[in-house]
Amino acid sequence: MSYTALYRKFRPATFDEVKGQDHIVKTLQNQIEANRIGHAYLFCGTRGTGKTSIAKIFAKAVNCEHPVNGSPCNECASCKAIAAGSSMNVVEIDAASNNGVDNIRQIREEIQYSPADGKYKVYIIDEVHMLSIGAFNALLKTLEEPPAYVIFVLATTEPHKIPITILSRCQRYDFKRITIDTIADRLSELMEKEQVTVEDKAIRYVAKAADGSMRDALSLLDQCIAFYLGQTLTYDNVLEVLGAVDTEVFSKLIRGIINGDVVGSLHILDDMIMQGRELGQFVNDFIWYMRNLLLVQTSDNVEDVIDASADRIQALKEEAQMVETEVLMRYIRVFSDLSNQIKYSSQKRVLIEIALIKLNKPAMDTDVSSLLNRMALIENKLENGVVAVSPTTTQSATPERQSQPKKKFDKAIPKDVQEVADNWGMVQKHLPTHFRAYFKDARFSVKGDNILLVVFKHGAVGYNQCNKPEVIEMLNTIISEQIKKEVTVEVQMLEDNQNFADVYQEVISRINMDIEEEDF
Repeated sequence: MSYTALYRKFRPATFDEVKGQDHIVKTLQNQIEANRIGHAYLFCGTRGTGKTSIAKIFAKAVNCEHPVNGSPCNECASCKAIAAGSSMNVVEIDAASNNGVDNIRQIREEIQYSPADGKYKVYIIDEVHMLSIGAFNALLKTLEEPPAYVIFVLATTEPHKIPITILSRCQRYDFKRITIDTIADRLSELMEKEQVTVEDKAIRYVAKAADGSMRDALSLLDQCIAFYLGQTLTYDNVLEVLGAVDTEVFSKLIRGIINGDVVGSLHILDDMIMQGRELGQFVNDFIWYMRNLLLVQTSDNVEDVIDASADRIQALKEEAQMVETEVLMRYIRVFSDLSNQIKYSSQKRVLIEIALIKLNKPAMDTDVSSLLNRMALIENKLENGVVAVSPTTTQSATPERQSQPKKKFDKAIPKDVQEVADNWGMVQKHLPTHFRAYFKDARFSVKGDNILLVVFKHGAVGYNQCNKPEVIEMLNTIISEQIKKEVTVEVQMLEDNQNFADVYQEVISRINMDIEEEDF
């Protein structure tokens, strides 16, 4: 006997075997038990969610000689004939290839004759949205007032393409995407029947890759089993067959992007290509990984939202602290745009490389999110002691300004104040994002032994925003908790035409000692 694909072999035969569509199954069973059967039904939903399967079960149930709780018995002559496809009472039509007016006229002629045996003639029209306008018009009158023994079941993945006049004459049922847990449980159950050993982690990945479709899940699992026939199907085996990428690779990639490592990011992509990974799947999985990072940043109980192990969630939490929410949202936007571009592109690799360079080099973009990304990269470099000196900074100073001697202060800068100035990048990291820009042009001075003065230029917007009790209290708390120093902050502003070096003793961060300061 020839091999039967899993999705055909395990197609539901009763309502009890249907998974993930309880709201529809219960309604249909109640209608059959109460003999309140409609004349036209519209089943809507994405592929592989059970539309055609439920339509066939429903056709058997309404013609069954001995129904059980509204479900077919599968033992009577009618049920067996419908299951074998030999019953004249159930007619399946593919509207994609039978979409003309003549096809619908043929149906109108056939329904004039009552069924030779059984109660109802059931017409299942799949992909009904493919019918032509003329065919819809021909179907309209028949659909409105069919004979009492005729039932129409229309199935479609795109209900918005169906004329409203047809929709208004049908009972509409929307099929949900099947959850990962439901698909995984069903796959595990079927693998026990097939006596195939599959790792739970592999089962869950297949269920996730199916994107809510039970049929897709069975087809993917069938493919993986065939490749490793007679062996235990592991998580790595599934990744190999489906051309997918492990989350460890995404973890390495996102860390490299956060640090601006262009070469490292491109090397990771090159490794994926050499291993034969499918690039479209790579992009979609990376978007999903970044989505999980975003959920970690914005949700309290991520364990209830993210389907991952405790170790993986802990790693996600670490990575979530390394990147700002706005920057992460920019990453997702860039790759979401990429996902649409590479579908029909012959240069997928080039497009992905450009997207990775964009993430690593936000200066290539001019929107607000890329500006925030650039600021985050600069802060990261400052915290790690890496300073970039702009060539225009030193060259733009006039000779007169360079030749003017700066005022000398004899008092030594207190050690604790100096340490706070050295670690100001850490202080800024714990501030709300919009406050960080205000301190860009501020300079540090000292007052007494434990007061750090933050001095703004005359008329600076940052002075008004930061010289508030709640902001100063926030700065003092961060300094105390993160740097462990009892140093307090005061905010001051220079008077008009006043030079900072003439009034204040500057506290220069030792990280920036090789940069020549520019007077206000």
